[in-house]
Amino acid sequence: MTELAPRELRVLVAVADTGGFSAAAAVLGMTQSAVSHSVRGSERRLGAVLFDRGRSGASPTPAGAVALAHARRALRLLEVMGSEVRAAASAAASAAAGAGAGAGVPAGPLRIAAFRSAALHLLPRALGRLTERHPGIVPEVRIVREVGRGTAGEVLDGRADLGIATLGTTSPVPPELVGGVLVEEGYALVHPAGHPAPRSLPLIDWTENCTSYTRDWWAGQEWLPPATVRAEDDGTVLSMVGTGFGMAVMPELSLVGAPPSVEITDLGPDRPTRSVGYVTTPELASSLAVRALIRELRAIAG
Repeated sequence: MTELAPRELRVLVAVADTGGFSAAAAVLGMTQSAVSHSVRGSERRLGAVLFDRGRSGASPTPAGAVALAHARRALRLLEVMGSEVRAAASAAASAAAGAGAGAGVPAGPLRIAAFRSAALHLLPRALGRLTERHPGIVPEVRIVREVGRGTAGEVLDGRADLGIATLGTTSPVPPELVGGVLVEEGYALVHPAGHPAPRSLPLIDWTENCTSYTRDWWAGQEWLPPATVRAEDDGTVLSMVGTGFGMAVMPELSLVGAPPSVEITDLGPDRPTRSVGYVTTPELASSLAVRALIRELRAIAG
């Protein structure tokens, strides 16, 4: 049975994060030869080369990327174990002192990956409620573009405990993760306020816009031209629309706090929609901090 010790897992992660054996050694307080020896031992036991070595440093091989995802997730579970054991011990001590029994107080970092509009308009209220109830939790939020592997990929790779993700038939919850829908949001037509013929304007879009949810609807709209302007994100699209540059079809989260220079027109009962939800690992789904955040997300979404 192949087993790697936590110290060996930390070496692998350090090499990947720093991009080299020397840099990893400096971070870990080890010699470069010790780091190299540890990595070679891990490769031997796993039966695969984990890093491509070159003059520019070390980069994970495909096998290394798989190993690193497991390493990060295993190390995170060890951290969570320590935090929750201490919480359980504290709850037991309080109960013994007559303060009443409890499930323990979650504490420590909570790593969250979210796409831009969710981080701006969905997370703040949930995190405000979370930290008010559990001041020991320290949220760490990273903005991740919801393209390719997106926020779910961050969770799979062990870089996030929970991801706020777009979910649906074209982007379901990965089989290795668990999750649920929080918000079902519709799309609307956004155009310059007061424009006499907004549908005559150029269409503005951005790569992260979840066109997979709108593709069939989009194809059936004869009035809707192909996008001729591509922007970096939804904030840029909204700004361009506000200056009269064009029109856009955007989801509701992107329209929270829209300026008065834009007008939002409902697309009717057949408008496209998308589901926004959360994803996490089966192991972390039962952790105190992740469960607490999911409760708060559901509370504000409901």
